[in-house]
Amino acid sequence: MRVVILGATGGTGMELIRQSLAAGHAVTAFVRKPESLKTFYGRIDLRTGDLLHQETMARVLEGHDAVLSGFGPRVPIAKSDEHLLRDFATVLTGAMQQSGVRRAVLISTAFLFKDSVFPPTYLLGRMLFPSVVKDSAELESIVQGSGLDWTIVRPPQLTDRPRTGRYRERIGHLPRFGFKISRADVADYFVKALPKESLVRTVVGISN
Repeated sequence: MRVVILGATGGTGMELIRQSLAAGHAVTAFVRKPESLKTFYGRIDLRTGDLLHQETMARVLEGHDAVLSGFGPRVPIAKSDEHLLRDFATVLTGAMQQSGVRRAVLISTAFLFKDSVFPPTYLLGRMLFPSVVKDSAELESIVQGSGLDWTIVRPPQLTDRPRTGRYRERIGHLPRFGFKISRADVADYFVKALPKESLVRTVVGISN
């Protein structure tokens, strides 16, 4: 498939590039600053620009089959980024509708699982990262109301451990005792989820 990767300069985004290439996909990375992707020069199509500008995003998406998004704010959250995910979701869904790209797999957060007890993700999120919870919920609401073929993945704490390919998946819920997962395993799940029609318009919890 021809995929556009967003948030490509982050830890999860770089894993998405590596594993998409390994799966045989043609990869376009749309970033503000491409310098940190030098290791991929010659193997991917690099596009630079503002990810919050819909016309620019739509031009990048044209001719592609799907979007893989590891996009998110850097922690600690700057005051100016309180609504970053909401604004990103508005731009992305509009650009996808404009360009005719329907499939997207996007990262969110396990903090939105209100029924999770072990760990109590929603309570912890509301206490420690209230702006992340609010902004992530707005992103999901916009994406879910778009009519597109989305899959939203809600991982717990992300680590830099290597890919194992061994993790748990639960539709609509976080796996019990789902405390952590590696960025590499999140990327592995994204790539495997991409062609699965059974995961269209579903929220998925994954953890090691």
